[in-house]
Amino acid sequence: MVEFLAVGVLLLVPLLYLVLCLGRVQAGAFAAEGAAREAARIVAATADAGVAEDRAAAAVALAAEDQGFAATAAEVRLRCSAQPCRTPGAVVRASVRVEVDLPLVPAWVGRRVPARVPVEVVRVAVVDRLAVPGEGP
Repeated sequence: MVEFLAVGVLLLVPLLYLVLCLGRVQAGAFAAEGAAREAARIVAATADAGVAEDRAAAAVALAAEDQGFAATAAEVRLRCSAQPCRTPGAVVRASVRVEVDLPLVPAWVGRRVPARVPVEVVRVAVVDRLAVPGEGP
């Protein structure tokens, strides 16, 4: 009976930690995917480039905070296949990277051993072919 409890505890603790880590990485994937999707759609639909970038940054921050990350945890890169971005038929590419810290890892361990998992998602959106440059939300 004692051996069964000891082996059970020895197997249960790593399994619980694995579940915690996988849950956190999945939250990072959800944050990155939602942020990339919304950033690409916003840039493709907004006529003014400055407003589009501000709205995209706000959407990325909201997606990160929604999954429990800091607003600055998500790093976004936007690229357009044509200039200006609102050119009909242009492809907008949004790449979002989130660094996920593994739970319960002390700082001194994190300095010696990689304790972060990078999650990167790329999404594209196409500007409507009937879009008129200079018009839009």
